[in-house]
Amino acid sequence: MNKIANIKDVAREAGVSIATVSRVVNKLSTVKRSNKARVEAAVKKLKFRPNVSAQRLAAKRNNAIGLVVPRYADIFHSFYALQILQGVGHAVEKLKLDLLLHITSGDSFLNSSAVEGVIFSDIIGNEDQVDNVLEKGLPCVIMNYLTNDLPVTCVAIDNFNASRKAVEYLIKLGHKKIATITGELKTQAAIDRLNGYIKGLGKKKIDEKDSYVKYGDFGRDSAIKATKELLKLKNPPTAIFAASDEMAVGVVQVCMESGVSVPKDISVIGFDDNPLALRFSHVPITTMRQPLHEMAVIATEALYKIITGKAKGNKKIILQPELIERSSCLTLPTA
Repeated sequence: MNKIANIKDVAREAGVSIATVSRVVNKLSTVKRSNKARVEAAVKKLKFRPNVSAQRLAAKRNNAIGLVVPRYADIFHSFYALQILQGVGHAVEKLKLDLLLHITSGDSFLNSSAVEGVIFSDIIGNEDQVDNVLEKGLPCVIMNYLTNDLPVTCVAIDNFNASRKAVEYLIKLGHKKIATITGELKTQAAIDRLNGYIKGLGKKKIDEKDSYVKYGDFGRDSAIKATKELLKLKNPPTAIFAASDEMAVGVVQVCMESGVSVPKDISVIGFDDNPLALRFSHVPITTMRQPLHEMAVIATEALYKIITGKAKGNKKIILQPELIERSSCLTLPTA
């Protein structure tokens, strides 16, 4: 059985000190060119593989980052959570980082000693975790939430202007009786989407009607209940803006069951471009596509730059959703 070469063997073969081998292996510049060449030749000859843990200790880095995700029901069936995990996973692989995933309802804290920085996929319910990380001086990036009160980098979606554009799109199609079904209003995203809806109506001088605003939670069941209420109105809407595709699918479902045609009788627009939801809709749904995967990649890269000293940790990065036109919206006939 062949002996596995260690750093002492390499030093002996190259005729240099162990410290010199360590500097070459860790890619430090303070090594003579001739010594570097001898060490590299010895490494190749002995098929030496550096100890990754030792390298990290030498560099005073553990090369790991943490991802904190708020715990909620069916999290691993969530389009949002899956996109975030895929995006962060893609970025850490590219950057050769390790990832520590911490899913919590706020009552358990990430082991901050095991990571060099932390990404929060949102801070709902995890505000104390953010404070804890900042108190310990760890680099921190927050996704899906913008704050000017904390010295952190934030990467978020422009939910306000995206929702405003969705409403203006419906108005351009001739709609004036436009209803909305909100997301969970404890989230910043849902609040911004509601305010964008209101702004879109006001910009075109269309009065907001309380009866046209229904409160949901991003889920299909809440949209089903809200749509039934909207259809019972004496003057029902001709268009519905749902704050998620999951809810938009629920809207289409109730309309079909009630004999209401989408889009002939009611136009429907969602938010997300969620293929997991849209494949269950009988009508291809127009939506605002939010770049969740891109947000996760950018957040991870931003954290890495802060950790390595290439950037400061107090930027606000806002990403723009894109209108995806399908067949759930229709131009109203002119009178």
